[in-house]
Amino acid sequence: MKLFLAIVITSCFTLPAIASQSFEQAELTDFNDAMLDEELVHPDWFSISSGSLNDDLEESLAEGKIGLIVYFGQKRCAYCEQFLETNLGIAEIQKYLRASYNIIPIDIWGIDEIKDTDGKLYSERELSIRYKTNFTPSLVFYDREGKPVFRLRGYYPPYRFRAALTYVVEGFYKKESFRDYLARAESGLFFMLGGLNEREFFIKPPYNLRQTIKNSGEPLAVFFEQGNCHACDLLHSGPLNNDQTLSEIKKMGAIQLN
Repeated sequence: MKLFLAIVITSCFTLPAIASQSFEQAELTDFNDAMLDEELVHPDWFSISSGSLNDDLEESLAEGKIGLIVYFGQKRCAYCEQFLETNLGIAEIQKYLRASYNIIPIDIWGIDEIKDTDGKLYSERELSIRYKTNFTPSLVFYDREGKPVFRLRGYYPPYRFRAALTYVVEGFYKKESFRDYLARAESGLFFMLGGLNEREFFIKPPYNLRQTIKNSGEPLAVFFEQGNCHACDLLHSGPLNNDQTLSEIKKMGAIQLN
């Protein structure tokens, strides 16, 4: 498992001069959500569409990616700015995303034509209507075959956005809903939000791995985790909350590294 509740979806409505939050919001934002004075500039690593998403997908696959993401945004959307600067500004999120997908930006008010993977021609505006991306920013994930398999509609803070990436990249979407996937990590069970999971079986620092093994004569398990990580929370509230697993862990040493 890659180590990387349902919190908040906030977004910009597609109505001019209005910024809003979706009904699923569960926490307040701490940034100014008024429409921007200056137009946004996309990251220079975003891809420019060829005009055909099938061709864009082929290019992404040729680079070793697993699919394609179409990003739907607005030029003066504060939530789009938050997504681009906060979420994609986190190095490990950006690295994880870029290793798996190329991103094609779409202006939901744009008039340029683009051919979807179904072979039909749409304007940027028509494509955004097709996928009901009336909240921005929104993302549509395409698999290797060009099938849109997941839509992320509205702004998600980093914890939830990172979880969404893992949900798609690891193929959890094939067997469960995103809501169920998020719910499987029981919030507050072993951790404080933003921190590492605290478990009694973890050896306390400082660490000397070789000496620990030598002194105990037991196997040593090292857990590489990070704070504010849904997949880590999923590990602790699932497998590491199982009686049989816990009984096995007691037969060895266990160290947690951030």
